[in-house]
Amino acid sequence: MAQPSRFQQAALAAALTLTMGTAAAQAQQLSLVIAFPAGGPADSLARVVAAQLEKELDQRIIVENKPGGNGAVAASYVNRARPDGQTLFLSSVGAISINPGLYPKLIYNPTKDFAPVAMLISTPEVLVVGENHPAKTAQDFLAKLKDGKTTLASSGIGSMPHMAIAQLKVSSKQPVLHVPYKGAAPAITDTIGGQVDGFIGDISGLVGNLQAGKLRALATAAPKRSPVVPDTPTFDELGVPNVYANNWYGVLAPSATPKDKIDALNAAFNRVLESKALKDYEASTGVELSPMSPEAFGKIIKEDTEKWGALIKAENITVDE
Repeated sequence: MAQPSRFQQAALAAALTLTMGTAAAQAQQLSLVIAFPAGGPADSLARVVAAQLEKELDQRIIVENKPGGNGAVAASYVNRARPDGQTLFLSSVGAISINPGLYPKLIYNPTKDFAPVAMLISTPEVLVVGENHPAKTAQDFLAKLKDGKTTLASSGIGSMPHMAIAQLKVSSKQPVLHVPYKGAAPAITDTIGGQVDGFIGDISGLVGNLQAGKLRALATAAPKRSPVVPDTPTFDELGVPNVYANNWYGVLAPSATPKDKIDALNAAFNRVLESKALKDYEASTGVELSPMSPEAFGKIIKEDTEKWGALIKAENITVDE
């Protein structure tokens, strides 16, 4: 058998070097996987975080959008990834703490399949109406609930806005006609247009229309007022207690990821939350930066899973509603 020429040997060596370099580059690439399409609030958050995380970890960070299945597509993708801390799930509360109560059979187990890494932000829900709606105050709107015809839109069955609507129904002891949409954008459009009476949604997705005067904030579903709408009372202040809907976003890893890797990532994400870019993001969107340990984040996940599971069962909420 003929020996390869010097040219062939050089070409082979170059190919091997390129292959090894590509493998090394991929090993240094960290993926933040989100269950939402590009352009939305979750995508915006992921990209702001990714830009800062690159500086902290000195490696390339990419954002992978994998919408579908109410979070199941993204969750399953991360669950199948190597548990080396290089593929992470940036999720809202829905896929982790609401879905277990909403779906009798999930193709992933949030508790067994994932390890909490870091909480990023907390996002309060706010009740809004269109600029031309007759209810000028929260008291006006709550009084209108008594007619049994008042409609409240959400971004979908089992969404955090839906959970807030269910809480409002229970606490106010008034009928509320829930109108689920496929996403916040069409729900906001119809609220502005008057096709529905109101909408409960993430403050971060409402800021633009509130500032433009197209929407009017009436009440905040949180223990304290939002600095973005400081004149808007909480439901507690209005005598409608326990309407607390916190649509948090956090990062999780495959459950077999080593603890020292999780702790290192947690420290990096918490440093990201101290950056000017994230402080500016907080000020412009109304979200609350929420740095904490993996253990503290895990406790919130457990509490929210129990809380939303109990509400879903009590109100008989199903995906076929």
